[in-house]
Amino acid sequence: MKAHTSETQATITPEKALEFLKEGNQRFVNNLKANRDLLEQVNATRTGQWPFAVILSCIDSRTSAELIFDQGLGDIFSVRIAGNFVNQDILGSMEFGCNVAGSKLVVVLGHTKCGALKGGLDSAAIEGLGMDNLNHLIGHFDPIIKNIIKDGEERSSKNEDLLERLNQQNVKNAIDEIRKQSSTLRNLENEGKIKVVGANYDVETGVVTWL
Repeated sequence: MKAHTSETQATITPEKALEFLKEGNQRFVNNLKANRDLLEQVNATRTGQWPFAVILSCIDSRTSAELIFDQGLGDIFSVRIAGNFVNQDILGSMEFGCNVAGSKLVVVLGHTKCGALKGGLDSAAIEGLGMDNLNHLIGHFDPIIKNIIKDGEERSSKNEDLLERLNQQNVKNAIDEIRKQSSTLRNLENEGKIKVVGANYDVETGVVTWL
């Protein structure tokens, strides 16, 4: 499998880009890999890049998008931050990936057993550790937690049902924020030039479920 060129990228629709990722995850789950010469791809992409997707995922060491979707060099823009939420800089990266570099798909990829989301649920204990920047990061999840937690429900990372509901809602919230905060991406989606979708990676099985 060769690296994408401007010509091959131009033929990819948002639907086809999504299919590429679904097929790649299926190969990953089945412990198969597309036949790639990575050094050849280094050479092929030395003068430019034509990725077909932008994937926002967590920094979790188990969730490398290139691996779980079986993609090669030059195939995807990989944006990573603990808890896979969006901010202005991440939105700018997505805008570059789609409006400048021609990607056809934006994926917000959450995952089960997310440590950042666990930190959000256990924020009182985390705050006691004195890590100011980490406290700021996990604070992003507090409004979502307050919105989904049920009366009398335990707010704790040990509450697995709440943790997974938070994971799913965090992905949906990120998609909403992409559409709300980026007129560039919103217009591209409305024009049918890109899709913005959510997904969830199961760290126990390797399977990506599309939301």
